[in-house]
Amino acid sequence: MSVSYGNIAAVQGLSLRVQPGEIVTLIGSNGAGKSTTLRTISGLLKPRAGTVKFEGRKINGMAGHDIVKIGICHSPEGRRIFQRMTVSENLDLGAFLRKDHEQIAADRENVLTLFPVLRERLQQKAGTMSGGEQQMLAVARALLGNPKLLLLDEPSMGLAPVYVDVIFDTIEKIRDQGVTVLVVEQNALAALRIADYAYVLESGRLAL
Repeated sequence: MSVSYGNIAAVQGLSLRVQPGEIVTLIGSNGAGKSTTLRTISGLLKPRAGTVKFEGRKINGMAGHDIVKIGICHSPEGRRIFQRMTVSENLDLGAFLRKDHEQIAADRENVLTLFPVLRERLQQKAGTMSGGEQQMLAVARALLGNPKLLLLDEPSMGLAPVYVDVIFDTIEKIRDQGVTVLVVEQNALAALRIADYAYVLESGRLAL
């Protein structure tokens, strides 16, 4: 797969595979194309060349909301929560494409169990929470899309060490619940601690 921004090549010749039930991490320096890779998988960008497949189906060219419907949810770099909305309202938006109301309620209870602090903050404006709490909310919101594959972009960025441990321990729990995870991360030690394996992306080159 190759991806460009205009005439600037962001990713060249990338080939990676994520098997069901795995945690796979993509690590590398700034500008290596890690976030671009996730944006392309989730339909925010289109590859210049190559194919993105999910469960044997070609998905590049599909609209982002359709990619969410087939089971790929993306928690982007920088969290991107709705800061003026409450925690509860942010969680509701994670499930906006779903119609299975009973299962949504069960999934909501599950994310509040995974992230107990969010239960205490349900009526609080999301923008008033700490960075670590906002990151938990971003991951929880993505989980309410009922993903088969969860894309996490820099989940530990800017967090205190105690929150880094919480986030990565929770990623393991998410995998144990049957969700496959592809995580982009600059904190290589934390990411490798939980990953089944890793890809290293550097200046457009990829290595296992």
